[in-house]
Amino acid sequence: MEIKMALLTPHDLMNINKQLQEADSAVRRVTGLDIKGVCKALYGTSQGSEKVGIVPVTSGNGIIGNFSASLHAITQYFGFDSFVTDMPDVSGYYEAVRNGAGIILMADDHTFLAHNLKNGKIANNQPCTGIIYAEIASRHLKANSKDVLVVGLGKVGFPGAAHFVHKGFRVYGYDADRTLLKRTVSNLGIIPFDLENSKKFSIIFEATPCADTLPEAVLSENCVLSTPGIPCAISEEFRKKYDVQLVMEPLGIGTASMLYSVL
Repeated sequence: MEIKMALLTPHDLMNINKQLQEADSAVRRVTGLDIKGVCKALYGTSQGSEKVGIVPVTSGNGIIGNFSASLHAITQYFGFDSFVTDMPDVSGYYEAVRNGAGIILMADDHTFLAHNLKNGKIANNQPCTGIIYAEIASRHLKANSKDVLVVGLGKVGFPGAAHFVHKGFRVYGYDADRTLLKRTVSNLGIIPFDLENSKKFSIIFEATPCADTLPEAVLSENCVLSTPGIPCAISEEFRKKYDVQLVMEPLGIGTASMLYSVL
């Protein structure tokens, strides 16, 4: 079976600046830093005068409405000088380079990448998203243990789980796909977890495209739920009942992670 990236819709990309401001506030409540601060601490980088060229791509399902405009808004929100090319695809790439882009952002159905043309660094959105959301969760100021629950162990969740392991957390993992779960247990040494278990966590990272994946039994008071997944992994009822610190935003946090990783 061919597995593609989860595709955003124009609705997901509405009001991107408002979403970024809300995400920044949420990340600051959880970690004491804003998104840019977490990225700088994670990668040890900061931006200079790099110009970002955003190239629309028409292959596969074609251009998603608002996607390029959203990337333009995101890059500017994080302080990058950016522009969207008039032409798509190879012509757009040529246009971006000719207009002085030092970093290229472009995406098709399978890959969303950032490529720094000056230092050669290249980043894929899926692992960068998993790593930054895991990093945010790992910095939860009110965590009461080093136990972490990771739900979803695919192309975003596996790199996130690996990041937690690298940072010394005790990682419990669940995936409905038993093959992915077995692979992650074998490769990372995580602890397989049954969501029917009543163990509660103060740090939860969720990376699935499914709604309401998290049962009440795993939620502790004031836990952090760090999730790039759309729709939301918990109900509004549970979120309010347990005062869950929700970090969730469809595109900007992962894009920031990509950009800072290639600086």
